[in-house]
Amino acid sequence: MNDYDFEDMRQQMSILKEKLQKQEIVNDRLIRRSMRKNVANINRTYIALCALALLMIPYSYWAFVSLSGFSVAFWLGTCVLLLSAFGYTLWNGQSLRDGSLMRDDLLVARQKVAQAKKRDSQWLFFGIPVCILWIAWFAYEVYKKGGEEEVTTFLLAGIIGGIVGLILGLTIHFRTQRQYQEIINQIEDVTQTEQC
Repeated sequence: MNDYDFEDMRQQMSILKEKLQKQEIVNDRLIRRSMRKNVANINRTYIALCALALLMIPYSYWAFVSLSGFSVAFWLGTCVLLLSAFGYTLWNGQSLRDGSLMRDDLLVARQKVAQAKKRDSQWLFFGIPVCILWIAWFAYEVYKKGGEEEVTTFLLAGIIGGIVGLILGLTIHFRTQRQYQEIINQIEDVTQTEQC
């Protein structure tokens, strides 16, 4: 081989390296755009849940105390539950609302997203038992009201509301978990490609 062949090979290698660097930049931009979309969806869900929790406080007073005649203690317990959900949701979404998440190193962003996903999943270990206790308290409040027809009506409404709430809650939870996992998978795809 002569010097011309070596020089030609060097130029081709240089062009190839440049194309690979551009491809990495494009991949990074695409992954961050997709991450932004999923993070925005999760944040919108969290904002809606927080707003709903706050709106339910005055509504629950009207529905349980004023309209149904339940005890104020039941309403206060409901408020504690709603405020706990509000606070936990706000706290868990904090790292997603951080503007630096999209500018962070992808491995740091992955760690933050994985931690938020884990905390979102752990909420069920608190939320489900507390909801079961709340439902039992609801049934007790209904039982205290007396009157067979009234008890049947309240329990039927409570069962229907509980089933609808369970379906909506689990649907939102699993959708959010899926969005977290999509972000994590995308980051892992990019970081594995960069390591190759």
